[in-house]
Amino acid sequence: MYSAGSSPIMNLMENQHTPQPAEGEAKVITLCGSTTFEAEFAEVNQRLTMEGCVVISLGMFSLPDLPGYDWTADSSNLKGRLGGVHFQKIRMADEVYIVDPGGYVGESTRREIAYAESLGKPIRYLSRERLARTGDVPQE
Repeated sequence: MYSAGSSPIMNLMENQHTPQPAEGEAKVITLCGSTTFEAEFAEVNQRLTMEGCVVISLGMFSLPDLPGYDWTADSSNLKGRLGGVHFQKIRMADEVYIVDPGGYVGESTRREIAYAESLGKPIRYLSRERLARTGDVPQE
């Protein structure tokens, strides 16, 4: 019920406070891994979404072609800022999922794993799940 002088819309807006986590709420999972594994990211994203998870993935799989911008020099530290955005995605997650076909984990992904571990986030690995399902040995 709303009081005289207030509108139903204003009352609704006042009641729109930050939701508290509820039992049965979807798990938030952030994907990490090499951008070369775009197809595997899509596969994992789809599977986890179908399992009822909220999936946070990479914002891009290749650096955009910006006129006049030299990614090798990166004087504005754009790569560093993008990495910071991904660290925020890790902070937002209930769990981190490493997309590592064949067990490959590069330098950036190792930093992300270390960061997730420092936050106490549970970490899952695609390669280990495939190994558990199939008994295949990860490739080096």
